[in-house]
Amino acid sequence: MAIVDVTVIPIGTDTPSVSSYVADIQRVLIAYEEKGQIRYQLTPMNTIIEGELPVLFEVIQAMHEVPFEKGLVRVATNIRIDDRRDVKRKMEEKVSRVENQLNK
Repeated sequence: MAIVDVTVIPIGTDTPSVSSYVADIQRVLIAYEEKGQIRYQLTPMNTIIEGELPVLFEVIQAMHEVPFEKGLVRVATNIRIDDRRDVKRKMEEKVSRVENQLNK
């Protein structure tokens, strides 16, 4: 299982606000999560997604397409992948392990 950090940046919007684009991207993620294919977490700056890598690439492409579907002609998407194959850890477990280190 992999965890990806994804930021979709719509370029050329009419206003500085991109919340409507973010909301539409979250709808894509909700659909994948309802099918049991991923888990995700929205943060103030990005979205973290957890799942099998081939599915995550599919999800990222679907996210990347959202601003184009809304009429934009340029989108930049940043992706960071954590793909550890010796153990399976959920995103919450990764955070918990760091918090445990802080409490020592």
